[in-house]
Amino acid sequence: MPATYRLGVDIGGTFTDLVLIDEASGSVRVGKLLTTPKDPAQGVETGIVRLLEEMGVPARAVGSLIHGTTLATNALIERKGARTGLLTTRGFRDALEIGREGRYDMYDLFIDPPPPLAPRHLRREVDERLLADGSVMTPLDEAGAREVIRNLLGEGVEAVAICLLHAYRNPAHELRLAALLGEMAPALPVSCSSDVVPEIREYERASTTVANVYVMPLMAKYVEDLERKLADLGIVGQLYIMLSSGGIALPETAKRVPIRLVESGPAAGALAAGRAAKLAGEPRLLSFDMGGTTAKACVIDGGEPLVAREFEVARADRFKKGSGLPIRVPVIEMIEIGAGGGSIARVDRLGLLKVGPESAGADPGPACYALGGREPTVTDADLLLGYLDPDFFLGGLMRLNVEAARRAVGERIAGPLGLDPIEAAWGIHRVVNENMAAAARIHGIERGKDLRAYPLFAFGGAGPVHAWQVGKILKVPRLLLPFGAGAISAFGLLAAPLAFDFVRTAPQQLDQAEWEGVNRLYAEMEAEGRRILAAAGVTGGAVGMRRTAEMRYVGQGHEVEVPVPPGRLGRESLETLTRNFETAYRALYGRTAQGVAIEALNWRLVVSGPPREIRMEDGGDTAPAQTVSDTARRSTRPALKRRRPAYFAEAGGFVETPVYDRYGLAPGATVEGPAIVEERESTAVIGPGCRVGVDETLMLHVELPL
Repeated sequence: MPATYRLGVDIGGTFTDLVLIDEASGSVRVGKLLTTPKDPAQGVETGIVRLLEEMGVPARAVGSLIHGTTLATNALIERKGARTGLLTTRGFRDALEIGREGRYDMYDLFIDPPPPLAPRHLRREVDERLLADGSVMTPLDEAGAREVIRNLLGEGVEAVAICLLHAYRNPAHELRLAALLGEMAPALPVSCSSDVVPEIREYERASTTVANVYVMPLMAKYVEDLERKLADLGIVGQLYIMLSSGGIALPETAKRVPIRLVESGPAAGALAAGRAAKLAGEPRLLSFDMGGTTAKACVIDGGEPLVAREFEVARADRFKKGSGLPIRVPVIEMIEIGAGGGSIARVDRLGLLKVGPESAGADPGPACYALGGREPTVTDADLLLGYLDPDFFLGGLMRLNVEAARRAVGERIAGPLGLDPIEAAWGIHRVVNENMAAAARIHGIERGKDLRAYPLFAFGGAGPVHAWQVGKILKVPRLLLPFGAGAISAFGLLAAPLAFDFVRTAPQQLDQAEWEGVNRLYAEMEAEGRRILAAAGVTGGAVGMRRTAEMRYVGQGHEVEVPVPPGRLGRESLETLTRNFETAYRALYGRTAQGVAIEALNWRLVVSGPPREIRMEDGGDTAPAQTVSDTARRSTRPALKRRRPAYFAEAGGFVETPVYDRYGLAPGATVEGPAIVEERESTAVIGPGCRVGVDETLMLHVELPL
């Protein structure tokens, strides 16, 4: 059998999602199972075996597997990486402690920033010094460096980061230190800042390089274990790993720069939302991904999610910028809220109802899972409100215990607040919706976006359950609820192109720029990118290039990213670059400065392969309840399944609500709210006064009442 299948696997904090696509027929199969936190690869293996058996597909027919994981992020948050040392220029040992010398909360005398991943006694200095232009001021003292390395190895380090002053302009000293480490400890993982993040700003560069090597042994072992499990299953197709920027890379890249994987799972969801925006002809969307552990919001403009060049992990305070470890890598820009189906509700010391950010996760999970969890969660509240069918969770593969949910909500929330369990459940539901809407609104405001003009694209297992209320709070024009919403992130994996991002720091005042030097930098980056893509079989005209530069007015401390035109740059490019900078600057700040020179700091290039297509055509005789296909679209099964009581405050409480089978709603069908629409991996709750239409892709378009 030819290898015509592609498989996407996304590991979340609570569920692992899988999507299998037959490229020959367009048939799509979705799988979902609880994540195995102690050994994530085990859950992946179990899910793959189950999915292939359900489809009757031999393992050898899988031509490629694209994988997204939060393993690197979790290792950084939980401090479960390698014992890491740092080699740096004499005098810069404490750059990781000093940071930006700012306080993320001016009025809190007891703020507790996260300690560096490389403790002070494992940070060692070497004698060398480069100037800002890359020229050598003090040569590297190799004899002294050997002694420093010998002492560091005696401390039992398991990985070493190398970050020397101005190495982004001249990597020679870093490369020599790496060679010395290779001689003295050949098996020791080593990361050089000139390889991981070759750009200006010492603290961010050091923090990112240390974080990269900190998770390198863990990620290398995980990827190798996964490759071995796939081989044991008989899958010989190529494994790809999702990057946090929205591209995919080969396992070798993931092992070398695992820090680029820190947001790979959430990035896939935003990528899928961007693709949906293009297919639906929507110029803008607000992506809303609510799973079992967290919710993520992302602004989509022109079919493309916003991309940031820096973010933070392991924040001491989840919502306070500056309280975490800065990571300087490209990442799809989104806000993450500690609000998922497994988020735990509690009554605080002031007698106020709080929800999250703590989560029950997959182990032990919400109380209604009956797996040992006793804390009330959002899923428990949704079950009591009638939004979820206890007999149809995951398509009936997992039965929910209503009494366990009622007991947890009653004992921990209703009792202390003097409410009945339903009132308490509604309180939990409202609080989590308000939290998510507030975070999304702030995310939009910080980027100068009015979310009232952005339709809400809701997915994830819990996203369609809460989208109606969140959309009402945000006053969005309408909701878009995709087919297979519970596994959309895995769909996003399959749509991701091979891509990689490069950067070089070369400060240039535009009206005095040394353009030939800039052209050489772009040529070097392009050649490196083509080599990476060629290893995956992408060559010639299939390779795409997108150039940008980070620019600012002379004297400013931060930059904005600006498109750079293709082709050779020269003085004739000055007008275009100036216009592009002023457009980007005005979009952020509403004005431009007159008579102030412009400078470029970092020059960037994204090299990518062609986007992957997901065709959804006739899938044969597979069950329409589990397959997206023309068979499902032409289904004659009745759309109305039953009625059940569901809570709608606007209607005064519980209402006998029609429950629709998602697989029985063909294109052109319409539904009036209140209503509930069920599919295997998710449930959509439609409020009173809403009108719902089904389009050709089986997307639900929900018009909210004015």
